[in-house]
Amino acid sequence: MYRSHTCGELRIGDVNKEVTLSGWVQTVRKFGAITFVDLRDRYGITQLLFGESLQTELDTNPLGREFVLQAKGKVNERSNKNLNILTGEIEIVVSEFKILNKSAVPPFTIQDDTDGGDDLRMKYRYLDLRRNAVKKNLELRYAVGRSTRNYLHENNFMDIETPFLIKSTPEGARDFVVPSRMNPGQFYALPQSPQTFKQLLMVSGYDRYYQIVKCFRDEDLRADRQPEFTQIDCEMSFVEQEDILNMFEGLVKRIFKDVKNIDYTEKVERMSWEEAMWQFGNDKPDIRFGMKICNLKFPAHTFPTKESLSSLISGVDFKVFDEAETVVAIAVPGCSEYTRKQTDEITEWVKRPQIGMKGLVTIKCNADGTFKSSVDKFYTEEKLKAIATATNASAGDLILILAGAEERTRKAISELRLEMGKRLGFRKDDEFRLLWVMDFPLFEFALEDQDGGGAGRWVARHHPFTSPKPDHINIMINNSPKVEDLDKYLEHPYAGIKANAYDMVLNGNEIGGGSIRIFQRELQEKMFAALGMDAAEQQHKFGFLLGAFEYGAPPHGGLAFGFDRLCSILGGSESIRDFIAFPKNNSGRDVMLDAPSTIDAKQFDELQIKLDLKPPTPKGE
Repeated sequence: MYRSHTCGELRIGDVNKEVTLSGWVQTVRKFGAITFVDLRDRYGITQLLFGESLQTELDTNPLGREFVLQAKGKVNERSNKNLNILTGEIEIVVSEFKILNKSAVPPFTIQDDTDGGDDLRMKYRYLDLRRNAVKKNLELRYAVGRSTRNYLHENNFMDIETPFLIKSTPEGARDFVVPSRMNPGQFYALPQSPQTFKQLLMVSGYDRYYQIVKCFRDEDLRADRQPEFTQIDCEMSFVEQEDILNMFEGLVKRIFKDVKNIDYTEKVERMSWEEAMWQFGNDKPDIRFGMKICNLKFPAHTFPTKESLSSLISGVDFKVFDEAETVVAIAVPGCSEYTRKQTDEITEWVKRPQIGMKGLVTIKCNADGTFKSSVDKFYTEEKLKAIATATNASAGDLILILAGAEERTRKAISELRLEMGKRLGFRKDDEFRLLWVMDFPLFEFALEDQDGGGAGRWVARHHPFTSPKPDHINIMINNSPKVEDLDKYLEHPYAGIKANAYDMVLNGNEIGGGSIRIFQRELQEKMFAALGMDAAEQQHKFGFLLGAFEYGAPPHGGLAFGFDRLCSILGGSESIRDFIAFPKNNSGRDVMLDAPSTIDAKQFDELQIKLDLKPPTPKGE
């Protein structure tokens, strides 16, 4: 056998045992007539001691980094113990060794503080995976998956596989398509999710389904996106929203306990979509800290149930506020002592292209009860005090105010809140806060063509299988989706329909989302019609689902967690790539395999496909 023990297994109680280890050479340290080697495998590192009797053999067969080595010898108590590693009290006094395979000089050092950049490490990912830091990430991923499977098994869920080669259906992103050699001119699509299949399984009577499943979306990438990603995909029959929320709160709490040894005993907070947008500027708020947004001015249509505070900022002829569609503020605790240099730096931060604001207004709430503002010439101290009261600012706080177009400004204040929370240490990696965001709008109205489907139409905010809230179903049934006057779409009955949908948010990241599904054919046809599909298109794209609804479809709903994202948050990383064995880069390329790549002419001939590549159209044309 190649080994009797692993490199992370032996302890002080194993002294005097004869053992055989195999692994990779981490380091070689020569001290006169003896040589120390750190031998590494997946389980840990063990120090090997090569005595004077082996030096001639070592000189003949010198060891290098990443050589694959087998060593036999006796476990000995170390004189210079290293208590930072589990095997640090022992070493192996080697009696014989064998080089199983040599290694070229690695392109980067294979250790936690490696000198390899991202691109280099991704090119040699099989070497990068040897590093302990990467190994810990994959171990965490495995632990999350194991905990998930155990919990769902205990709650009577069945793991059922669904196909990867399916029909292209609209689900909000571009499909990856696969040509069929046996059906020339026709294409499969890779699933963006198993959505329709899990609904069909509910029709089939498998009332608790799950998969930890690969999904595929051809969309622009960023740190938390990959063209192929993994979901914890779940569906349940004969349930209402409350049943699903309780079930999957239980799942996440179980993962916390199994993986992080955290007893999450707090009640999971719930918040409507409108409250999230109103108080935090986005629909996945980080509630580890406060700094809620104060809405000093907003368009009348945005939050019609809220009282405007515009009187606090109007009447002083300050055009920046007077001409802005929206004015929003946050009170940053304990920052009134910020210098001019510091506030200027924040101003430059919000003016970056990624944020897109023209400037920033500041109000310092001094400890002595006075106020100092960048707009003192327009606002009296009494006015500044009133704004401070509205923002819930205290003495010692710094108020930051943004003004501009509604969507951009609300997004900007949200990003600024997160940035200040990070700078002040409020966003701790080892603190976890869960939140349900609920009651999303069922529809959005596309005033511009966003996806090639045309402008002036309703689009599904989630996906077209989401049910309205029970008391909003009749609004859909009894009204036409047609909007006669595009300027009055907010007055249309569809604008007020809420979805029976819910997102789970962890530390400002959406980690899961789902809904109660439509399960009656009439309502599903109404939904498709609202999205601009006529009867023929509905039948072509979703005839299989509509037909299934005629054969006793039960009430059902579900949820899918972003498995990669959940792992990255638990591991304290901002990028899901750190928790995927073989990820793509930000251009969607696998630089190790050099994929995607061209295929040869024979394959095109077999597929009866002819390439007609055209140069890309310049942006703006």
